[in-house]
Formats: sequence, C-alpha cells, structure tokens
Amino acid sequence: MKNLAVLILFSMGAGQEASFAKDPEWNQWRGPNRDGHSPDTGLLKEWPEEGPPLAWKTTKIGAGYSSVSFVKDRIFTMGDVEDGCALIALDPADGKTLWTAKVGEPGGGGGYPGPRCTPATDGKLVFALGQFGDLICVEVGSGKERWRKHLQQDFGGKVMSGWGYAESPLLDGDHLICTPGGSKGTVLALKKEDGEPVWRSEDFRDPASYASLVPAEIGGVRQYIVLTDRRVAGVEAKSGKLLWKARRAGRTAVAATPIIHDGFVFVSSGYGVGCNGFKVSASDGAFTVEEVYSGKQLQIHHGGVIRVGNHVYGLDDRQGLKCIELKTGNEVWRERSVGKGSITYADGHFFAWGERGKVALVEATPEGYKEKGRFDPPEARNQGAFAHPTVFGGKLYIRDQSVLLCYDVKAKK
Repeated sequence: MKNLAVLILFSMGAGQEASFAKDPEWNQWRGPNRDGHSPDTGLLKEWPEEGPPLAWKTTKIGAGYSSVSFVKDRIFTMGDVEDGCALIALDPADGKTLWTAKVGEPGGGGGYPGPRCTPATDGKLVFALGQFGDLICVEVGSGKERWRKHLQQDFGGKVMSGWGYAESPLLDGDHLICTPGGSKGTVLALKKEDGEPVWRSEDFRDPASYASLVPAEIGGVRQYIVLTDRRVAGVEAKSGKLLWKARRAGRTAVAATPIIHDGFVFVSSGYGVGCNGFKVSASDGAFTVEEVYSGKQLQIHHGGVIRVGNHVYGLDDRQGLKCIELKTGNEVWRERSVGKGSITYADGHFFAWGERGKVALVEATPEGYKEKGRFDPPEARNQGAFAHPTVFGGKLYIRDQSVLLCYDVKAKK
C-alpha cells in the first residue's frame, strides 16, 4: 500500500458515510444520501419478455441529460426547450408539464448540448444548474424565481475541460453546496433561501470536474467528498476547510460520483483511467489518507457506481456490468449485459440502462450475473442516453434526450 498524502497525524480512527435522509424522498441526484439506493420495495422480481408496462411518456422536456427528482406532486428535470435551458416540473400521474423556468442559454457542451444537472428540492424550493454555470432557485408550486447566481461570472469558476457544468448541486440542510472550481476555491456553500455565500474552500482550488459532491462523516467530522481531475479530497461541511486530499489524476472527463463506506473512499473514471480505493482515518480532528489500490478493474465514464454490502457495481466502459470488492479492488465477476451505460438500485436489483437502448433487471449479488429481464424501449430514440435511470414510487423512469418514459415496476398482489 502506498501512502499518498498525510495531513498532520497518523490515526487508527474509523469513519463511515453519513445518512442525512429524513424521509424516503428522492429529492436530488442519486437520492437523499447520493448512493443510488431507492427506498422502494415490493417491486417486480422478473420482467415479462416485452418489459414492464408503460405508464406514460412525454416528449416535451427538450434535449439534455438530466435525470429526475421528486417531491409530492411534482417531478423535476431539465432540458433545452424552445426558449433556452429550462427547469421543468411534471405531473407524476401523466407526465404533463406543469411549469417551466428558464435557467440560461441552450446548447454548449462540446458537441453534447443540453443540461446535465438533476434538480434538488426541499419541498418548497427547487434548485438547478445549467451547462453554462447558471444556478437558479425557484418555488416548487409555481416555478417563480427566488434567486439566481452564475458560477463563473459571480464566483470566478473554472471547469476542467470544455463540456460545461455537469454536477448536481447538493442540498444539505439550510445550504446548497456546489463546485464552481477555480482559484478562489473548488467548493462553495450558499444559503438556500437567498443564494448568499456561506463559505468557500479557499485552501482547495482545483478546477471543477463533472462529478457531484457526496456528504460523509469520517472520524466524527461531517464533510463533503469532492473528486476533481487532479485529486480526491474532503472539505469540512461547516467551514469549507480542507481536511484531507490525495493525488488521483483523471483524464478528459471525471464524472462518476464517489462512494464512501466505513472510512473507505472509492472513485472511478473513464478514458482508460480506472479506479482507486483510499482509506481515510482521523484522530483528534487530524486526517490521514492512504491509497489501498489503483487499477483498471472498473472504468466508469458517466454511468455511476453503486455499493451493495462490501461490493461495488458499475457498467464498465468496455466490459459491461462488473462486480468488485470495495476494500481490495478484486474483480468478482463481469458480464456484457447492456454494455456501457448507467445503473440504479432498488429492492435487491440493479436497473441497467445501456447507452444504445437496452434496459435490464439484474439481481444485486456477488454470486454472479443473474439477469431477471430485458427489453428495448421502442419509444426511446437510441441517441446515446447518458441520463441515469431512476426508480421511485413503484415506477422506473428512463430518459433518452427529449423522451421520458415511465414504467410500472410494482409487483401486483
């Protein structure tokens, strides 16, 4: 094992990911704990040959890569519509548009136009980030704008390469946390009510990557885990102070959300880079970080990684769905499955959505690949879908650019 970075003291202190969810709402990117675990139970354990029944579809959300979030009688997503990049509220009963709120200009993204952010909501306000750095807060019921900021113009932000802002800002209590990146500090906390700055990570100044922040508690200290194209680090939640960092070079696009469990941090990215496992320890508020492994066991471009138990799973860029041991990096199994794509988890299964159109239900087990159904949504456009699937309220949501499909995956009694 190679010691990459040490901050002050060596320690045998333990740590674990924080659980900040107060209720089982899917109110932001990858759910309230950002782990990709849906609270749903009682779902279909196998799919019919034609796939689960389609509840509804909409083609009114415009181009983009945003997935969906929820609060009571609203679904939120984003898309490039006629008058620009927009935050969109939909009716969960039929997918009809309830309101739209302009975020910024459309297009951009180095040949991949459209927003990437999944909106976050506290039930009263909803927050969204456009691909050019426009950050807005609107009212849930009406879409009326409450405040607006710009990550570059207002905060001197900088992104690692030319595809624009792609993170989904983290809603945590009274604060909205985001990563403008750049020389003034990578991470920024704002008051959710009015958008005024609370703190900036002045001692951590990497450009922003495309990965989203993850909340964690390690050594009794609440912090946000940030992944850039240069490092992985932890900043203190109450102040933005840099707690620890480790060198970890990415390439071209660094997009996958980190995984944190029991003081262990797992990161992965594509373009031939692969994955790394780090052990973070703390003693008396001082942190050490040690690289446990690095390799190409799991190369994730954009499709995310899910931890279940002591294993992590993801759709590798080249080798399909893979299972590896979290703390050793050892590969357990691999299967081509739906190829490169994205996954989410619910009720003991993965829902795998391939970039080119296939959807599969796969049992979440280290014992081997066990597929429980597969279908090719005829309504999707197969344009290279990057939006992650979402399972919530007994429904599976699949997006392919301007097409959003809602499938009924609840088991019938």
